[in-house]
Amino acid sequence: MKFFLDTADVNEIRELVETGLVDGVTTNPSLVAQAGRRFEDVLIEICELVPGPVSAEVTDTTFEGMLAEGRHLAKVASNVVIKVPLTIEGLKACRILSREGIKVNVTLCFSPAQAILAAKVGASFVSPFIGRLDDVGEAGMTLIYEIVEIYRNYPEFTTEILAASIRHPIHVVDSARAGAHVVTMPPKVLRQLYNHPLTDKGLSAFLNDWKKTGQKILAR
Repeated sequence: MKFFLDTADVNEIRELVETGLVDGVTTNPSLVAQAGRRFEDVLIEICELVPGPVSAEVTDTTFEGMLAEGRHLAKVASNVVIKVPLTIEGLKACRILSREGIKVNVTLCFSPAQAILAAKVGASFVSPFIGRLDDVGEAGMTLIYEIVEIYRNYPEFTTEILAASIRHPIHVVDSARAGAHVVTMPPKVLRQLYNHPLTDKGLSAFLNDWKKTGQKILAR
């Protein structure tokens, strides 16, 4: 499974890329607004830090506008993936951009039917939003299972399932169990994956016992 960071905070990305756990980054207009910087400057910096896919979302809602913005953003760096909404205009733009060799992430997916459409127009990624479905009383993870089941029936579908709107580590684990190709998560959630009180407790006990021996592995 690939891990993407869902953030436009360059400092967070730089720190977590050093762990070797980050395979890509997803951004959106809300995350860029939080960064408080010019969008393309942030995008260039992220693409330099991350060798994998970096999703950059268009803001125009028309077919022609999405095409123009998508083509423009794709020139920023070779690893830019254009993010378009799962609307009829977005699907039309995805089809053209994909045929031009530009990778596209179709976002704001909330049903299996929408995921089928994204695959049919050649999306590189489809982003089902787990947490937002949970927020309205639906079982968000069920959507991941359903999309995985459908895609497996059609080997010609090359679209990767990118589980999004991740709120906690259980979402990550359940997405992996379901068979999602990618999970994009806030930096906080990635850190929660490796933090565990029993790990800290065990390490402290080991080190205390070692200290009592008076030994050192490397002489100083």
